[in-house]
Amino acid sequence: MPNIKSAKKSVRTNQETAFNNTVYNSRVKNSIKKVEIAAKDKDKDKATDELKTAISNIDKSVSKGILKQNTADRKKSRLNKIVKEME
Repeated sequence: MPNIKSAKKSVRTNQETAFNNTVYNSRVKNSIKKVEIAAKDKDKDKATDELKTAISNIDKSVSKGILKQNTADRKKSRLNKIVKEME
C-alpha cells in the first residue's frame, strides 16, 4: 500500500482506467458476438444493424485509446466479411 499522497492517487486513477478499459473491451466483444450470432441465424437485417453498432463501439474504443487503429480495422473487416458472405 502506498504511503505517499501522489502514489495513492496514482493507484486510484489506475483502477479507474482499468475499469473503463474493461467496459469498452466488453462492449466491443459483446457487439462482435451479436453480429456473429445474427449471421449464424441467417438474419441479414439483424446482422447489418448489429454490424453498425459493433463498428460504432470499435471506433469509440479507438478514440479512447483502448484499441489500436490496425486492430480495429481488422475487426471491422472481418465482421464486414461475415455479413457479406450471407448474401
